[in-house]
Amino acid sequence: MDHAPKRRLFDAFAWAALAALVLATIAHLLTRPPAMPEFAAVRAAWQPSEAWLYDRDGHLLDTERVNFERRRQAWVPLNAIAPVVRDTVIASEDKRFAAHGGVDWFAVASAARARLARGGNGDRSRGASTLPMQLAAFLSPDLAQPGSRGWLTKIRQMRAGQALASRWTRDQMLEAYFNLVPLRGEVQGIGAGAQALFGKRPAAMNRTDAALFAGLLPNPAADAVALGRRACRAARAADCSAIAAAAATLVSGEHAARHDPALAPHLAVRLLDAPGKRVTTTIDRRIQAAAIVALRRQLSGLGANRVRDGAVVVLDNQSGEVLAYVGGVGLKSTAAAVDGANARRQAGSTLKPHLYAQVIEKGWLTAASILDDSPVQLDTASGLYVPKNYDRSFKGPVSVRQALAASLNVPAVRALIIDDVGRFRDRLWALGYRGLVEDGDHYGFSLALGSAEVSLVEQANAFRTLANHGKWSPVTYHPAQQLRQHPRQLVSPAAAFIVGDILADAAARADAFGTDSALRLPFWAAAKTGTSKGMRDNWCVGWSDRYTVAVWVGNLEGDAMRGVSGTSGAAPVWRDVMLALHADRPGRPPAIPDGVEAHRIALPGTREPPRREYFVRGTAQSELAAAPQAARRPRITSPVSGSVYAIDPDIPADRQRLAVAVSGAVAGYRLILDRKTLGDADAGQQIVPRPGSHILALVDPGGRTIDRVRFTVR
Repeated sequence: MDHAPKRRLFDAFAWAALAALVLATIAHLLTRPPAMPEFAAVRAAWQPSEAWLYDRDGHLLDTERVNFERRRQAWVPLNAIAPVVRDTVIASEDKRFAAHGGVDWFAVASAARARLARGGNGDRSRGASTLPMQLAAFLSPDLAQPGSRGWLTKIRQMRAGQALASRWTRDQMLEAYFNLVPLRGEVQGIGAGAQALFGKRPAAMNRTDAALFAGLLPNPAADAVALGRRACRAARAADCSAIAAAAATLVSGEHAARHDPALAPHLAVRLLDAPGKRVTTTIDRRIQAAAIVALRRQLSGLGANRVRDGAVVVLDNQSGEVLAYVGGVGLKSTAAAVDGANARRQAGSTLKPHLYAQVIEKGWLTAASILDDSPVQLDTASGLYVPKNYDRSFKGPVSVRQALAASLNVPAVRALIIDDVGRFRDRLWALGYRGLVEDGDHYGFSLALGSAEVSLVEQANAFRTLANHGKWSPVTYHPAQQLRQHPRQLVSPAAAFIVGDILADAAARADAFGTDSALRLPFWAAAKTGTSKGMRDNWCVGWSDRYTVAVWVGNLEGDAMRGVSGTSGAAPVWRDVMLALHADRPGRPPAIPDGVEAHRIALPGTREPPRREYFVRGTAQSELAAAPQAARRPRITSPVSGSVYAIDPDIPADRQRLAVAVSGAVAGYRLILDRKTLGDADAGQQIVPRPGSHILALVDPGGRTIDRVRFTVR
């Protein structure tokens, strides 16, 4: 019997089986899906793109976008999604989700028949793609996006879907699907989608929202017509007009994010630096809202052609907690993203209270001391410094009380000369003004008038130090934060009290601000305004017994304001915020501390009537007046050292003279010009100007040089 045919047949079957095995192995390897992670790992790795800022009571203040690759919210549990949304998506995308093992073979067969019937050009719907298969593609991008037409990719998705279905529960797959699904634009997941597209929380979505959500899934970028058509099918509605209108609204982007109050955007940027971060602050939502309303009202009233920006900070005096932080309110700002509460700007006259507190504390001046408000020229390393008052006028002899209350510039410069620029700079640094990084010589006498740059938060806390009887401590934004640094006594309680009493004295500031300015409240409060050089910044900072309020208005781009002063710019905002803070109880005047005594004083030679005045113990006087000319130190008052004079070629030389002025009792004194005697100092000498550099000296009867100035003639 010939066995050859049987052997050949057997060999053919063997080779065919081997080929089939090889092909199956190749197919298995080609369609092997990537390893699918566990549900717990996916949820643990989830990072929202947002971070959240809360007030002291746990209410949302603001949301900050931190990750810009995708827009995500916090992971949304399945039970926080409206049931109608879950049911509509399952019915639309995978109606046998509860029964199959990751692949719906009935849907596969149906999709195959439809494809064959259309010659391989079936519709563009997901067809046989189940929720587990789509979820697998979300978890592994190399499986491509759902709807891919490649058969190898489709088989890989099917196998990955089966792997997920074998290890995850149905609820886990559905929860992950809703959180990972890509939606319109950069939005991912139902948390961000419900907020950005519908202005709702996932739990608040209704039947129309659910239909639109399901309609987005096959093609998130669909236009309004296509989206409305798909949503209508998903809703199985007889009348689709309402759904079509809702689709048009969704596509137009009209829905605002209603769950982002946007009450503290600048503070959110400052404190939120990581995706998913949740920060509870010391902000009081009621006070924050009141500050925003007051600032917005004032800026709207002034108009963008006069001033565009502003900021408000409110501190709790006792704890240092930041109760309100408004870095800006937008409106017609051209730099709305800049934080006006943290940006450093020129301080203007707001540094004067700290200067007077220092000289009063040292006993060098009292609130009743007389300062001369008259023109002065000071020789500095950079040339002559000639301070002027805000209104360009001079008041003559004035007390420290009136000089500070009326914010007079020349007396403040004279006070700084009595103090010391370096010493004053060091006091400001200790008070928290960290922008003063140079030594005192860098700022010069202009530091008395606020030439240094400071932030609104620094201003608020420095004034809070005066409110706390001279004790300084840092501010805090976090209610649970334990401050490591104990309060430091920077200013004596007596000096802090006296300065506060001056800044609360409406009568003392009446000449400069009127009797009924915005600084006058129906209860005790101390306040100081300031305007920087060139009208670029306007400040009002002050305190009551419980709160310190600091306000800045100006233009963040640095251009000058138009027709805005201390009492018309920042002060009305300060007033409105203070009134809101004390709606329940008026502010109370502080108790007189130990080391302060009151005396009746007279001020002859000034326009100020007799009054009761406060003194640091041991510095009181019953009568104060400007020193008579004879009692003043002999010195040359004109020309001022460093002056430069020019000869006018159109005026005859013998008609041009430079008058010499001296102060003090100078009988018997002589003036020496370039080592040649000019004449007696009390005889009203004049200099015939000659080109060149000259030295003028004042010499006493014994031949000793008392004063010397250098000037130049050109």
